[in-house]
Amino acid sequence: MEEFISNNQSEILSTIIGIVVFLILKFTITMTIRKIGRKSNIHEGRTKLVIKYLSIGLFTIWFAVTTFIWGVNYRELGIIFSSVFAILGVAIFGTWSILSNITSGIILFFWFPFKIGDKIKILDKDFSEEATIQDIKAFHVALIKKNGEFLTYPNNLFLQKGILILQKHENLTD
Repeated sequence: MEEFISNNQSEILSTIIGIVVFLILKFTITMTIRKIGRKSNIHEGRTKLVIKYLSIGLFTIWFAVTTFIWGVNYRELGIIFSSVFAILGVAIFGTWSILSNITSGIILFFWFPFKIGDKIKILDKDFSEEATIQDIKAFHVALIKKNGEFLTYPNNLFLQKGILILQKHENLTD
């Protein structure tokens, strides 16, 4: 064990520094997103979801940097990753809509002009509905129509279609 530590001192030190930087960045990003969520009066569930997505991305970057520090043979690792990415590529192509909705959900978290409880009208020539926003999820927005019907509308369409705010719900405290 002592021989391993003495032979890999710089890698161990770099890994420890990487872990500390990762934890500091994760803490800073988490606190910033929570602050934005509180300031913008965004539902706590949405805030946690965005923190989760960005934490996964940050971890992926940390993992890549750590493999670089330890000098992993990228030729051997490349064969494994290319196989995995080929399978993931086929799966992602099949679920492109899901990824689009998740990305839209993150965008809507930071630049969402409406909140839960607002009455809106979706402006679409084929589909024009008035509804109240009940919840904003990772993939879709849950709406309640005037007649009481429950409607889910994909997040990516919220970015593509015009949305008219009919009435703001001012007394919302979530």
